[in-house]
Amino acid sequence: MAIEIYSGNFGTKEINHLLKRTLFGAKRSDISSLIGQSVTQAVDLLLKDLPLPNPPINNYNDTGYTDANVPAGQTWVNAVYTDGTANSRRVTSFKAWWVGQMLAQPISITEKMTLFWHNHFSIEADTVDDARYIYKHNNLLRSFALGNFKTLVKQVTIDPAMLKYLNGYASTKSAPDENYGRELQELFTMGKGSDSKYTEADVKAAARLLTGYKIDSIAITSVFDPTRHDVADKQFSAFYSNKLIKGRTGVDGAKELDDLLDMLFAQAELSKYICRRLYRFFVYYDITADIEANIISPLADIFRSNNYEIKPVLKALLTSSHFFLAQNRSCNIKAPIDFVVGLAKEFEIVFPDAADYVNAYYMWDYLRSTASNLQQNLADPPNVSGWPAYYQIPQFYELWINSDTLPKRNIFTDRFISTGYTRNGKKIVIDAIAYTSKFSKPEDPNILVDEALTHLYTIDVSPEVRAFLKSILLSNQVTDSYWTTAWLDYKAAPTTMKTTIVLTRLQEFYKYIMNLEEYQLS
Repeated sequence: MAIEIYSGNFGTKEINHLLKRTLFGAKRSDISSLIGQSVTQAVDLLLKDLPLPNPPINNYNDTGYTDANVPAGQTWVNAVYTDGTANSRRVTSFKAWWVGQMLAQPISITEKMTLFWHNHFSIEADTVDDARYIYKHNNLLRSFALGNFKTLVKQVTIDPAMLKYLNGYASTKSAPDENYGRELQELFTMGKGSDSKYTEADVKAAARLLTGYKIDSIAITSVFDPTRHDVADKQFSAFYSNKLIKGRTGVDGAKELDDLLDMLFAQAELSKYICRRLYRFFVYYDITADIEANIISPLADIFRSNNYEIKPVLKALLTSSHFFLAQNRSCNIKAPIDFVVGLAKEFEIVFPDAADYVNAYYMWDYLRSTASNLQQNLADPPNVSGWPAYYQIPQFYELWINSDTLPKRNIFTDRFISTGYTRNGKKIVIDAIAYTSKFSKPEDPNILVDEALTHLYTIDVSPEVRAFLKSILLSNQVTDSYWTTAWLDYKAAPTTMKTTIVLTRLQEFYKYIMNLEEYQLS
């Protein structure tokens, strides 16, 4: 069964929905640049391959510490591991840098997919305890974000960070460690669904097969050591058609991994599981029997028939009529990193120039720490399963909002529409006047309310909410001219008093918009 391509109106609201699901916030220029294009053209742009970004740098030298091995402003990703202090600062540098990549994203799904794979192949920086491996893992995910899933699984399996995180580097023929063999099936390829019937014996067989890998901390890579590898045959269960993977000796022992992947990828459940994960991340968490039959199964067919390439699956999903259904808009609660980076992108907050890298990293890290306080600490998910909001039945991303996090979200938005965040004499803040100036007729309160809501929300609001927002601009006066006059007077002569009048109203206006529940939705 083919998935129907969306053929309805593809205007501002539809583009906003598509971009806010696939980017971290959508600037008005992002939206307007796609006006007049077809949904297929827009999605093709989102799926376009991008060059890899420059790696993170030493932004962390200060009066109390100097990294003797990495000059200020140079990358540390290939430097020697020296001590815990240097490593801790490098990890912080990496996390800030990653936020910087999200802020700098063009119209591309690559950063969102990097986060998707980071949650899927979860590792914790605290456990891996080497920033170089953490960066290399992230670079691997970004490199294959839109590539071949089978190749990605192989590379993740022998990735130094994953070997460290799930004890693969310590797994030997005399003491095979079952951690990765279990998670490879339970979390990374098969899932825990009712049709995923691998056994405990399969976990043990996979663990024996995966013995022999260790980490070269100088070369920052993994190495296969044949003397540590279990060369005996590995028998798998009926779920895998009683597959017997023959043991191999010497350097050929590493080829058993290919045999294992061939066996895993022969299972139809693998493609369905990955398509369910993608669906829940980009569309909605509730997969009904109808969606399983009419969306997931066809996507899985596309996945298999395209040799497990990710792009064809994403293209079919994001151009589908199903993706644009009314019930699939504004049904997600923004993840914390989406919430904080999205705000910065949508309001076009100005950050220090990249050349001023110390202050740029400080500001990026402020967003990172805010998201962490909202329960999403980049590079440190709570466990190997990732963040519960992406998988925990039945609440899923409703878990992002609770009595602790909702007030903190409001405090964050209140702060950025007022004083912003200042460090080292630099400030990041929403410039309400600059943001408003880019609307088509900012002096008309009706058009301003409409265009602001169209950009900042992906859902319509009641006439009562619109009337209240307009009343803020009018300072509770009756006629539109109160706002029109205030704005035009300011534009004609932006004195301190006239600027204050306009700015105060706009700050209250946007504060109210961001405090409503609609702003938490994507």
